[in-house]
Amino acid sequence: MKKFGLATQIFVALILGISVGAVFHGNETVMVIMEPIGDIFIHLIKMIVVPIVIAALVVSIAGVGDMKKLGKLGGKTILYFEIVTTIAIAIGLLAANLFHPGSGLDTSNLEKSDISNYEETTKTAESQGFAESIVHIVPKNIFESMAQGDLLPIIFFSVFFGLGIAAIGEKGKPVLGFFEGVLEAMFWVTNQVMKFAPFGVFALIGVTVAKFGIVTLIPLGKLVLAVYVTMVFFVFVVLGIIAKMSGTSIFVLLKVLKDELILAFTTASSEAVLPRLMEKMEKFGCPKSITSFVIPTGYTFNLDGSSIYQAIASLFVAQMYGIDLSITQQITLLLVLMLTSKGMAGVPGASFVVILTTLGSMGLPLEGVAFIAGIDRILDMVRTAVNVVGNSLAAIVMSKWEGEFNQEKANHYVDSIKQSDVA
Repeated sequence: MKKFGLATQIFVALILGISVGAVFHGNETVMVIMEPIGDIFIHLIKMIVVPIVIAALVVSIAGVGDMKKLGKLGGKTILYFEIVTTIAIAIGLLAANLFHPGSGLDTSNLEKSDISNYEETTKTAESQGFAESIVHIVPKNIFESMAQGDLLPIIFFSVFFGLGIAAIGEKGKPVLGFFEGVLEAMFWVTNQVMKFAPFGVFALIGVTVAKFGIVTLIPLGKLVLAVYVTMVFFVFVVLGIIAKMSGTSIFVLLKVLKDELILAFTTASSEAVLPRLMEKMEKFGCPKSITSFVIPTGYTFNLDGSSIYQAIASLFVAQMYGIDLSITQQITLLLVLMLTSKGMAGVPGASFVVILTTLGSMGLPLEGVAFIAGIDRILDMVRTAVNVVGNSLAAIVMSKWEGEFNQEKANHYVDSIKQSDVA
């Protein structure tokens, strides 16, 4: 009998989790039993992310060892991220105008969720401002940033440390060897953690369905449909065109990332696939130096799925309260989202915080977000998967732009995937 692959195991776990959740809807005992399993899996994921990001960046930057080259790559990467996320926000706004998900919604039947935690975070984040966001990139204590899992300061430190290792030449080789060993060991740890993924997925989705029930989806079905249709359009049309322009195919990329996309979708955590994503993009022909820089940075600056969701959700709240935003106001909304979506990247519950900040700056009622909170998990799943596709494609685009993409390696890897599917 053919052994089930990780993607199949996760998919089966997803179906079982939804079934168990639906059967035991509202049953506190089942939730109490299942919740720790999901939490353990998320903790395992968070445990491996920071060491992998640090080791991968240090190894790749020390390998490049050229500040000028790194600065050039950084500039191009940020420019690409800004263009793509702006397109994503614009498409989200267009979709909200087309679908009108908030129009004619009977809010009396909807259960409000508590968003007080997000409102507190929003006040803190709003008081920071742009200058503070820039200052926050530079860590005052790298160990504090590691403890909090704050990726931007960690990336900043790792880049500098990698350059330091390159600058001291021979003396830096033992340190570089150490980080190469750490990276290899962490990839092994990742593979072991992934074996627990189906159990984590089963528990996470089971608890969500048991808590909110499938019935919650019906009144907000229009919003869920609008978000999902827009995300599919963005991946196959916008990212499809970008992939074609960079000499690859979005269908090939999706085939390569099959396991990671199912895992990202079911866990609603892009961190869950970060280590494997970097590993896969290297096998697909992207050099380690570019992959290790572009993908972790993209987790902060290139959240296409989150950008689309934030745009649709902001207009959804306006429509729900019968507030008609003019073209000028929607352009302002686009500009506000361009800034808030970048500045909030390291904040817990970032998407909610961005929406609350955006609504506040546009003078829209914040209470509307409470209605989305109940189904946020279902929306989070698809936006996480889209973020993963966007960041993987970014690594390919940057590799091609730098003229360092290994097409032969990519073809060989795709062939090996096809053969394993046939076997």
